Amino acid sequence: MHQRILLRAKKGPFDIYPPEETFERNWIGDNSGNLVFSHSAHKILRTANAEITSTGFRSDARDADMINENYDVFVVPLANAFRRSFAHRLVSMTRLIRRLKIPVVVYGVGAQTNLKGDLEYLRPIDDQVKDFVGAVLDRSHTIGVRGEITENYLRSLGFDAVEVIGCPSMFLHGDTLRVEKKKPYLGTDDKIALTVSPYVKSMAKVISSHHRKYPNLCYIPQDVKTLGVLLYGDAPEDRGKKSNIPIHTSHPLFTEDKIRMFVDPWTWMDHLADFDFNFGTRIHGTITALIAGTPGYLFAHDSRTLELARYFDIPYREMTDVSGEVDAAQLYDEADYTALNNGHKARYETMMAFLTRHELGNSFADGDSAARFDQQVLDTVYPPGVGPQACAPNDQLVSRIDWLREQNRELQEKLGAERDQQLKTRVRRALGSRVKQILNR
Repeated sequence: MHQRILLRAKKGPFDIYPPEETFERNWIGDNSGNLVFSHSAHKILRTANAEITSTGFRSDARDADMINENYDVFVVPLANAFRRSFAHRLVSMTRLIRRLKIPVVVYGVGAQTNLKGDLEYLRPIDDQVKDFVGAVLDRSHTIGVRGEITENYLRSLGFDAVEVIGCPSMFLHGDTLRVEKKKPYLGTDDKIALTVSPYVKSMAKVISSHHRKYPNLCYIPQDVKTLGVLLYGDAPEDRGKKSNIPIHTSHPLFTEDKIRMFVDPWTWMDHLADFDFNFGTRIHGTITALIAGTPGYLFAHDSRTLELARYFDIPYREMTDVSGEVDAAQLYDEADYTALNNGHKARYETMMAFLTRHELGNSFADGDSAARFDQQVLDTVYPPGVGPQACAPNDQLVSRIDWLREQNRELQEKLGAERDQQLKTRVRRALGSRVKQILNR
């Protein structure tokens, strides 16, 4: 049976946009980690009978009739959507879902509070979350959440139809995942990738110490603002500023060309496959390393990162236990991937049972559908990683200037067309007014 799936995703896996347009249109939805779980969901759901369309994160109740007519199911992969700053978007999604007549499947959503899982912190958004979950469960058997903290939160609101299923990103390769250390210990010349959430200021000392000790350190940012700094340098209001977190061009990781950012998951994974270790505060930075086969280690700094690390048995420390003297070699030594590897198949079965319960297909159980997706990825040319603008090769700078010129030309043409249209409108109105004056004489 042909199934038309509307998938909440900023873009599809084969929608190719250069870094400049990615920044301009925010095709990563603020954080490139969004693409890791949404594209994994896309791959899992893309059976031979499935037709998948991405929403572009559009959530407008006025689209309800169109969606009801053109799609069979609305699948909603989410990250830390139960958080205070996302409440207004929950309201928007709820309005849309209330008007839908098709099934709605929430595919791994998380709450965001502190490391203690303090539910009182979430009380200001209880009503918005209740409305959203209630609307979903009116159109779904259960709601899929990322971990036990989110499950506890929804149960505290009175919901029982809650399943812990983790995040689709960890199932990019189906029931196959094996992470092993490539060497017995880390040396100072080994390749280490670092992830940082810029708002976790306690990472400053960790960054500084690893920059001094490991010459082959590479920082992999995920936020759209840093993408802009890499492409064009500091924004006018930030010029001349300094920070111990790599957010300005004055930081040594910028000046020494030790930063790469990726606007597609596939180039990101290719880059990490050549590394010996990946560590830091980004949960999907860690997961991207793991599914690339590179040992990863998480500094859990809130409930959403903590519950995913616990569920998938990802090696982690709580950020409160991370000192400025922590060392990647020590983390590498203590990291144990036995439980992650051994428990993966059972977690995969839990996720797939959830999909089956909601009458969604699974490409890994659909002949060669998953293999065909992988081949399409291999056949697609994605933009390379973005490094600091000051260190970019000439051909990249020329390409960037050409792109800006083309955007400027298109903008000028659009403005000219709008001015012409405004002029025509004014002329028509003037002529109409003059005709009326003549007829009324």
